[in-house]
Amino acid sequence: MSESPLALEPVVVATILAMAFLTYATKAGGLWLVGRIDLPERAETGFELLPGVIVVSIVAAELLEGGPTEWLGGAVVALVAWKTENLLLALLAGVATVLVVRSVG
Repeated sequence: MSESPLALEPVVVATILAMAFLTYATKAGGLWLVGRIDLPERAETGFELLPGVIVVSIVAAELLEGGPTEWLGGAVVALVAWKTENLLLALLAGVATVLVVRSVG
């Protein structure tokens, strides 16, 4: 009898669970620690901006490797983010733009 393609190796499952636990512990520990330390205003501002900076770095890398379709999507993201100040809506609009242009062309 052959092994099912959906069979899970115990070592793989244990590794994934350990990685998930360590990731959660790192995040929870960091939040716990930051809640107990009086951070300077500059550090607090940096932590508040960090998620946006990470998104921008990912998008910028894609734009550098992309073509006109991706640049149009990036422009839509910038415009929607500027008008609505809603990053999630802006990203969704940019992705939708790229998908529509790719399906038409």
